[in-house]
Amino acid sequence: MTSTHTQPVETRRRVLMLGLATAGFALNFWAWALLSPLGPLFKESLKLSAFQQALLVAVPVVVGSLGRIPVGALTDRFGGRVMFPVISALTIVPVLFLGLAGHSSLTALLIGGFFLGLGGTSFAVGVPFVNAWFPPERRGFAIGVFGAGMGGTAISALTTVPLVKAGSVAVPFVITAAVLAGYAILAAVLLRDAPGRVVPTEPLARRMRETLRLAVTWQASALYAIAFGGYVAFSVYLPAYLKTGYGLAQADASNRMAGFVLFAVVMRPVGGWLSDRFGPVRVLGGVFAVVTAAAAVQAFTPGLVPLGTAAFLAMAAALGAGSGAVFALVALLAPANKVGSVTGVVGAAGGLGGFVPPLVMGALYGELGSYALGLAALALVAAAALTFTATAARRSSHRPQV
Repeated sequence: MTSTHTQPVETRRRVLMLGLATAGFALNFWAWALLSPLGPLFKESLKLSAFQQALLVAVPVVVGSLGRIPVGALTDRFGGRVMFPVISALTIVPVLFLGLAGHSSLTALLIGGFFLGLGGTSFAVGVPFVNAWFPPERRGFAIGVFGAGMGGTAISALTTVPLVKAGSVAVPFVITAAVLAGYAILAAVLLRDAPGRVVPTEPLARRMRETLRLAVTWQASALYAIAFGGYVAFSVYLPAYLKTGYGLAQADASNRMAGFVLFAVVMRPVGGWLSDRFGPVRVLGGVFAVVTAAAAVQAFTPGLVPLGTAAFLAMAAALGAGSGAVFALVALLAPANKVGSVTGVVGAAGGLGGFVPPLVMGALYGELGSYALGLAALALVAAAALTFTATAARRSSHRPQV
């Protein structure tokens, strides 16, 4: 009788913890992405060069990506109950600095942007937190749902500029800071680490060395750099590609990019769910097969309707599902007390992976006046990832690490 009542209670607790973690991830990502929509405004007001504008947007992304490595390791040690409120509260400081004083010069923006990167590290808090709360057969879906919190960047994209136009530069920053403060308090009160969470006892430096020796760390990093890196790259570069390659108006190109992003976000938990049912290696194999085919089709610059649109939507679905499947693979293979450390390294690889493709595409278009070679390169990279998944990753999946 007791177990009958205990199971629904336990399920409700898991759902609550997952919901709180996903909300925290989305809100911190909202803060993390505040500078990107304002890049053109700061370029005009501060007379920035194109490189300075790119640097301004890149700094919080790079710091947020690399910062996941130590934050993931700290989460293994202290748990999400401590780390989610701490990261959220600390992110308030650069948010308020940028909104109230730090937007008057490039130097101040870069300093604020550096510390704004803290918001991007929240991903490495949530994965081990959620992983510990769910049984192995449901972790892929749960981590995929959490990963959909990356849609927090869309909140920033949709609200930041309208809020500035309606009020001032400070308005979106102050609102974001207030929301983060509310979440930090709520998380401190309600979040609980999973019963039986494995707490590592080794020093941080030793744990990081051991993490870097794990095969899953490097395998998942390579796959995530392509899957999530591809998503990031398209979300950044797709408007420019559509505007240049198809002559679309800026608003139309931006709307299509938003559709790409939304579809990828929705497919992330689907990738996790499919991984629970069929295994992450099979899902990743299908993902990279789809990306290979769609990128090869798009390399010929077909008409946007219907073939070009179908190719991009197929890539969005595959890259989103692939991002979810990679962390299902991490949950399957990483030792329980190192999930945060592995997540930190893998998350950093994914964030940094998004920077290379736009640079390559831009350089190739500048030299050749065509994007075809860049998309053909994407098809080759995806084909290599498919081969890697079918060989090394498949072998590792049959040898869970302990």
